[in-house]
Amino acid sequence: MGLFTQLFGELVVFVYHCFDRIVIHGYLTGLSRPDQVAHFFRRVVGVPVITKETLSQRTGAYQSWVEAFARNHRTPIRWAEKGVRKEDYVLPWLRRMVKQDAYGVYFIFKSMEVGPTFRITVPKYPTQDPNYRILANHWSRFTHYYFYIHDEVLGPVVMRVASFFPFRTTYYLNGHNFIEHQLRHRKIGFRKNDNAFVAVDDVAVLQAAADKLSPDIIRKRLDYWTFILGPKFSPKERKQVKLSRIYAISQIEYCWNVIFKRNFPIHKLFERSCELGLWRLTAHKIAEVFGTRLHRRHRGKLYTIIDQIAHGHHVFRVYFRNAVLRQYEKFSMLLRNELCSNNLYDFGLRKGLEHLDEVRHKFQAIIGRFAGFQAQWLNVHVDFPLLQRMALPITIGSVRYPGIKVQDYSESRIIPS
Repeated sequence: MGLFTQLFGELVVFVYHCFDRIVIHGYLTGLSRPDQVAHFFRRVVGVPVITKETLSQRTGAYQSWVEAFARNHRTPIRWAEKGVRKEDYVLPWLRRMVKQDAYGVYFIFKSMEVGPTFRITVPKYPTQDPNYRILANHWSRFTHYYFYIHDEVLGPVVMRVASFFPFRTTYYLNGHNFIEHQLRHRKIGFRKNDNAFVAVDDVAVLQAAADKLSPDIIRKRLDYWTFILGPKFSPKERKQVKLSRIYAISQIEYCWNVIFKRNFPIHKLFERSCELGLWRLTAHKIAEVFGTRLHRRHRGKLYTIIDQIAHGHHVFRVYFRNAVLRQYEKFSMLLRNELCSNNLYDFGLRKGLEHLDEVRHKFQAIIGRFAGFQAQWLNVHVDFPLLQRMALPITIGSVRYPGIKVQDYSESRIIPS
């Protein structure tokens, strides 16, 4: 990454790196397994026979509470329509919350989705306990609630709660939103477009805010909203059963952003990087970028591709198992390298939220190696005199183009690559 900055530093305004999209699963520690659910209802609640109606009663109580919460707080609650992107639909309500400098839930979506729950069956053969029932993990389709929250620390957050036992929760947050709130708190001027900063008064403060995002900050805010919006339990139940939640990272993205002064070098660099990447990024080179070795029992993806060519927005992708390293232009102002992982075990990392700092360091190293390889490929003028002459800029009319020039002897003119 240092070589990349050294080569193109004159064209760059500033550089920053941070977490982008983070998806976290929350699990109830005392109600995740069938035996724990059986103990909860028979020993704590005092229900002798666990039936389907026993679980449905808890589901109905929570659904009624959500409806009452939306009614009391005058929060819109609607069913999600097919083909409608939820984030775009709720954007007017979010803008209203930001304009009013208010925090809380501003929209609730209901959606029928497949999720984990439990299935109750009667034993085929009689047992010593006539009230014994078989509880097994089961996936079925039921109602999920999407709570759209404007948090005072993390910014816009989405919390999805399953309305059936074991009430799995999923949290969607973005590191750029956290940085934005940190900059506003410190009164640092900036300009943000979607999920990217294109201008800032103090780059050091921006990077410090990005590095400040920690597991303790995330856990504290998730615990708060889970207690407010999650399923309800009595003090007796909370005292006898451990009902705190553990958080595991399901999907995480880390990005390295280079903001240029002009769009022209971005496009040329990205175009040349794609050409060299398809040629030079072999299987062993990909493994070297991701910090591992290849073997015959390698499982998962291992290739490079340029995607979305038909749409005019090109994305260079490097696939490795359940991860993908993307490079693309954004807003004609920045070049982004972004690493996305759907399974941290591919990198020898644990999924627990407390290991977030290890994920940061690991992903920084991977993106740094990728940028270093690209800088070596683009730095052709130091490798060989012939390549140095080919890399000299050429002039056509009043426009000066960097890149390789090819002599066409049939017409005696210079053609840019």
